[in-house]
Amino acid sequence: MDFLSPNYLWLLVAVAALAGFYLLVQLRRKRYVARFTNVELLGSLAPRRPGWRRHLTFALLLIGLAVLSVGVARPSAAVKVPRDNATVVLAIDVSLSMEATDVLPSRIAAAKSAGERFVALLPKRINLGMVSFGGQANLLVPPTLNRPPVRRAIAGLQLQQSTAIGEAIFTSLQAIQVFTKSTTATGEKPPPARIVLLSDGTNTVGRRVETAVAAAQKAHVQVSTIAFGTQNGTVTIDGQTQRVPADDQTLQAIADSTGGSFHTATSEQELASVYKDIGSQIGYTTKHKDVSWRFMFSGLLFLFAAAGAAMTWAGRLA
Repeated sequence: MDFLSPNYLWLLVAVAALAGFYLLVQLRRKRYVARFTNVELLGSLAPRRPGWRRHLTFALLLIGLAVLSVGVARPSAAVKVPRDNATVVLAIDVSLSMEATDVLPSRIAAAKSAGERFVALLPKRINLGMVSFGGQANLLVPPTLNRPPVRRAIAGLQLQQSTAIGEAIFTSLQAIQVFTKSTTATGEKPPPARIVLLSDGTNTVGRRVETAVAAAQKAHVQVSTIAFGTQNGTVTIDGQTQRVPADDQTLQAIADSTGGSFHTATSEQELASVYKDIGSQIGYTTKHKDVSWRFMFSGLLFLFAAAGAAMTWAGRLA
């Protein structure tokens, strides 16, 4: 928890000093009673008082003062609030290896289904674009608030040979740059951008992944990646069965290097939760909200409780 006016926390020192003074008074009172040898006379001069009740009343008072002191320091809590704007490009691998069925019903079918969910859960104020990549990367839908074109692009994905991950990142960065330049006024800070890349294989054609990662770092664009499939995935091409294990290491390196998040998905259900998590990261930002009223209210309740206890047990406030 953070405090907007932390200097007022010094009031807690005064509360602690008050507690110490009260303790000192109680100790001196015990020593005085111990020296008073005429017990009968003491009983007539100082009738029995509800000692533990008096202590409880003072404890309630101290707690109330401490909580109020914290409230005056204006504590703040981190809360998630929707972003005003942002740009996201969804890049989906359409290489032949995405036909593997180790993710049911198949990697590509699961990707399409989860992609639809991602489109649905992403806040409407977020601009969303769509890139497909196999042997080359193609911008199917430039960033837009209009969701139907993205849904149609996802539904119409067709498999291709090869995997151009580096080209997919470059194409996504270019789409973000063009869109940002056309929508951001001179002197304004560009809105945050993110690439969400789904793939299952190693980069086989086009520019190197390392070069694309460097470009993303320079543009301050995070790339979150989802690794599809398992190490046991296979596809049949020209009558021959070929192993197509998911390349987790490359995809995790992309995410780690750009500040994005890395996920693995071996089922459609798991993919749905991954998309929900990424959508939450993109669509919301964390801000600090002043919650001092909670402490002020609680502190007053303790003070009222202390006053009520004093009136009930002692018939007075002091």
